[in-house]
This record gives sequence, structure tokens and C-alpha cells, in this order.
Amino acid sequence: MSALDPVDSFLFSLSRAFCSPVAVFVQIQGCLICLILAFGWACAAYVRNREIKRMKDSMQRGNSFAFLCHDITELEHSNQLKLPSVSVVMPLKGFGEHNLHNWTSQITSLYGGPLEFLFIVESTDDPAYRAYLCYYLSLSQKIHNQLVGVEKMHKDSKYVLFLDDDVRLHPGSIGALTAEMEKNSDIFIQTGYPLDLPSGSLGSYCIYEYHMPCSMGFATGGRTFFLWGGCMMMHADDFRLDRYGAHKRLITSPPVAVFPHPLASDLSFSRYWNYLRKQTFVLESYTTTVNWIMNRALFTTHCYLSWGFVTPYLMAIVHITAALRMYIKGYSIEETTFTFGGLKLVSCLAACTLIELLSMWNLTRIEVHLCNMLSPEAPKLSLASYNWGLVFIALLVDNFLYPISAFRSHFTQSINWSGIRYHLKDGKIFKIERSKDMGPVYTDLGGKHLGKKGAPPKLSFLSSLARSLAQWRQPKKYDS
Repeated sequence: MSALDPVDSFLFSLSRAFCSPVAVFVQIQGCLICLILAFGWACAAYVRNREIKRMKDSMQRGNSFAFLCHDITELEHSNQLKLPSVSVVMPLKGFGEHNLHNWTSQITSLYGGPLEFLFIVESTDDPAYRAYLCYYLSLSQKIHNQLVGVEKMHKDSKYVLFLDDDVRLHPGSIGALTAEMEKNSDIFIQTGYPLDLPSGSLGSYCIYEYHMPCSMGFATGGRTFFLWGGCMMMHADDFRLDRYGAHKRLITSPPVAVFPHPLASDLSFSRYWNYLRKQTFVLESYTTTVNWIMNRALFTTHCYLSWGFVTPYLMAIVHITAALRMYIKGYSIEETTFTFGGLKLVSCLAACTLIELLSMWNLTRIEVHLCNMLSPEAPKLSLASYNWGLVFIALLVDNFLYPISAFRSHFTQSINWSGIRYHLKDGKIFKIERSKDMGPVYTDLGGKHLGKKGAPPKLSFLSSLARSLAQWRQPKKYDS
């Protein structure tokens, strides 16, 4: 009988410790988190699949325009004349590989009511300004007239739609959002969710995973609210009359508000980390005590659940490694005090993970199909490009890093956002620093060039994280 190696002895002891009641609770909790996520994605898939069936039924009844509306009589001229006017506000910053396609999808909307587009840039030095001018000169006369009529139309706009310039709309998206607003006057905000199209890098898959919980449609005012998919429709009078502090009004999202979101082909892991930092930084802002309590509750819950999701996998690695070492070295069970209870927990976690990934795959499959039906003129999206091994790794990486990013945002109260540093105090921005020579050259997700000159050399994610930790309480000296 061979003597136990000290490392093996420690490994077996650790595996046995992970079979204690508390450790078992943590591992079962991780399994429940997987199943809850899977159930949420299954519900979202059901809702979106129901919309697909409605569109197919409408097409079988002879409605070739089911991607615009289920009742073809809504397209009659008399009904189109009654549609409310909508102002589309789109801030531009930088210019990337997908911008022209996205702008085309937004401007060529088939909405039949009065529609205006307001493209906004910070200055004429922004690369988006020149790109837009070139694009604007190539527009049809109809689109040109729509833009020229801004001054005459904006006072009559009933709804305002805010768009990020990386949002790819469907031809009927504006009409669908407007129709929901017309049906229910209690709606405060209508939003949509991105269908991320990963470019192949781990960073792009982490973005895809981060946005997936939003697809459940839980618009609770927290993570889902701030990850609004780059699309948000509101009543224009809410701005004209400054209806600040509106209560008991709804935040909703129609099933068709799923927008393809191609991620940059060179989206690095450091840019993903920058994006994550921005999301957690936003939750540090608040205006009232109630907002502060909600943010702290979201902060605590999200951090607990994120690490509660990751921890069982770390324990599973210990159980599997211990079992392999016992098999390879030929140790007896009595000799190692090894318990097979750990492997049973690993099997349970593996089954729950498989269910979770299948649910995620099914939801993505249905959303890809829905997007293809809503944009019949666009190139078809495909599920074949998704690497589900990277999706699983992204699940672990993203949930592990979220609490780190959240604590970083909490203690620094500062962030560099595309070359502009914002400082928070008591939940409000009290200082803004602008620098032309500092900040990233590219935006995080779309890979848009920001036109920076003299930008610092690109750092790896680990270098960026190490520098951030080293200067934990000195955010002013460096850029994120």
C-alpha cells in the first residue's frame, strides 16, 4: 500500500470538506440557479415562438406582410393616416464595420406614420460625422425629405424613440413599438433586447452571455433596464412636460423587439472588461433613497448569485480531480477517505448545466428564426456560427468577473467612458473630465473608431485588471 502524497492528501481532504452540509447546500444552490435560468429562457422561447406561429398563420391566410402587422387591413391608407408621429433620436460616436448596415435598417423603416430621424454627434471631429455625411448624400429623395422636415414635424411627435447606432432594426420595428404604446397608455418605456452575434472571441461570447438574462423580459429597473438593447421608446410629452418621478407606469417589451446585434470581429477580452465596468458603474448612480436601496439590493443579489453560480463548478473540479488521482495512483477508498457523494453532486451539476445550455440554445434558435422572419430582405442569420463550448466558458467567466467589476465601480466611483471620465458623488455625476489624448481608440462592442490621436498602447485584459487593482483608490491617474 503506497503512502499518500501530501498534495493528494490535501486534495482528498478538500473533496471531503466539500461534502459537508454547507458545501452541499452551495452546490445544490448552483444547480437551482442553472434550472431557474433554464426555466426563464424556456418561457422567453415560448413567448417568441408563439409570435412566430402567429406570423405563419397570418401568412397562410394570405397576408404577405405579416412581418409588419398581423392584420393586413392596418396597412390601408386610411389607417396609415391615423398613425402618430415618431421622432427617432440616435446619438453617434465613432464609426465601425457595422454602422452603415445598421443606419440603413433604421432609416428604411416601413412605418407609415410621420417619422423623423435626429442624428447627433458631439463634434464634427467625430469619425461618425464624416461617415454620416457621405451616407446622407447617398440617401433617396424620400429619406432626404424626411430629414429636412424635422423642424416642422418635431413639435407634433407623439413618441420619441432612442436608438444606439449599433442597433439593427427590422422594417416593422417602429410600427410594432408604436402599436403597443397606442394600446396601453400606462406604458412608460418600451424597450428591446439584443440578439448578440458573437464574432468568435471569448470576449464576444461573454457579451452574449451577459445579455441573455435580459431575453427573459424581466424589465425590473435594474440590470435589464440598463441593458435596454439600444432601443427605448417613450412618450414625447414626458420630456416636454418634464414628468420626472413618474410612478406605477409600465416598462414593457413586445415579443418582436429582438434586434440582431453583430459584435466587432476584433472584440478583445479587455474591451469586454471595459463594457462590464460600464454596466456596473451605472448601478452606482441614484437620485433618491429608494433608488439607492434598489441599487444596493441589485448589487448584493447579483454578486451573490454570480459567485453562487460559479462556486459549485470550482468544487466540482476538486471532486473530479480527487477521483482521477485516486484512480491513477491506485489508492484504496479507506486509504483516501474519499467519498462518492462529491461525484453524485458533480453529476447533478452536469445535468443541470446541460439543461441550461439546451434552454439557451433553444431560445437563441427561436430568436434567430424570428429575426429572419421579421427582416425577410436581410441576409439570413444562422445558429451554426455559435460555439457552445465557448458559451459555457463565458458563463463561468462573466459570472466570476461581475462581482469584481461591481466592487471596483463601488469603491472608485469613477470610470473612463470612451475617453470621457465621469466621477460620481452621492449617486450623481459631479465632475466630467475630457481629454483628446487619452481613452480607447475603439468602442467596446461595435469596434467603432473614435478618432483618438496619441492614444496609449493597447493593454491586455490582465494588465488592465492588474493596474486597476493596484490603483484601487486612485482612479484619476489612469484610464480604464
